[in-house]
Amino acid sequence: DAGVDYFELGYKASKKIYSPKEYGVWKYCDEDEIRKVVGEKRSDIKFSVMADAERTDYHEDILPREKSVIDLIRVACYVHQIPTAIDMVEDAHQKGYETSLNLMAISTVPDFELNKALEVAASSSVDILYLVDSYGSLYSEQIEDLMNRFKEAANGKRKRIGIHTHDNIQLAFANTITAIINGATMLDATIHGLGRGAGNCHLELLLGFLKNPKYLER
Repeated sequence: DAGVDYFELGYKASKKIYSPKEYGVWKYCDEDEIRKVVGEKRSDIKFSVMADAERTDYHEDILPREKSVIDLIRVACYVHQIPTAIDMVEDAHQKGYETSLNLMAISTVPDFELNKALEVAASSSVDILYLVDSYGSLYSEQIEDLMNRFKEAANGKRKRIGIHTHDNIQLAFANTITAIINGATMLDATIHGLGRGAGNCHLELLLGFLKNPKYLER
């Protein structure tokens, strides 16, 4: 009802790494558990899950798209995990899903490694490249510079760019706005900003901002 386009349910984590005796059902997002909550496929919202590189049995646990209510597989990785992440993206893409690649801890990645990682990622089948401020440490000038790098890598390759911020220095909302102004069209936020560590961009603030007619058609 709020107009949110995608709803992330949880993880597709490996049960070989994370014991089901210690974690809840949303660590794995098994299809039968999802359907208990959401029922059959809805037309007014899309569902996504997060799949961490090297922590997901993606060949077995991610079903073909026609057997799932999930629409988007969000592959999260660190820069050294790019090869595995690309394999995961291609596997999900071949199964019929929308895909994103979320490059985490970007504030710690040297420029050369970042540029190479973006070049490789943009050459894959991935639909969305995500700028992720894992430590909530970036300022608006850095977000603008990084968005330019992402756009340059994605130029001519029909990729969308997303932004995922954390609120350690209370700039998650401001940095999301900066990313929007600089071309991001996939925007992560959580109810009341609840999330790991200091939390994420507040959904309530972002929805209010997006009522600005300048952004309604994005």
